[in-house]
Amino acid sequence: MSIYTIRYEKDETGWWIATVKEVRGCHTQGRTIEQARRRIREALGLFVDQAEKSELIDDVVLPANARSLLKRVLSTRKRAEEEAIKLQNTTAEAAEVLTKDVGVSVRDAGELLGLSHQRVHQLLTSSPRKKKAK
Repeated sequence: MSIYTIRYEKDETGWWIATVKEVRGCHTQGRTIEQARRRIREALGLFVDQAEKSELIDDVVLPANARSLLKRVLSTRKRAEEEAIKLQNTTAEAAEVLTKDVGVSVRDAGELLGLSHQRVHQLLTSSPRKKKAK
């Protein structure tokens, strides 16, 4: 499988110009990055075999301040997703302790955790502890 780097730059009219760095003369445009991305794969097909199976790496040209903010957003999103996984695991563990070890009802566990009793039930039926017992 071939790998190509696609450079996306906005022109003076607001369109995105997509250029394949490794293939001279292979370029197209689109009103959106998505449209330019679809079109560049079609254009690449005119120059190389199996363009549809090639990996395309995006290189979007942005001003430095926008690049910096985008990098921060992506980094923050990744941390938030990691924290969401931790929250889900901790919540499932708390639901299990509350209902099995402490003897709290599923409804009361939901009230304490700020969840519906249905969600607590879902957490309990999909918990790792439950799966180990099977």
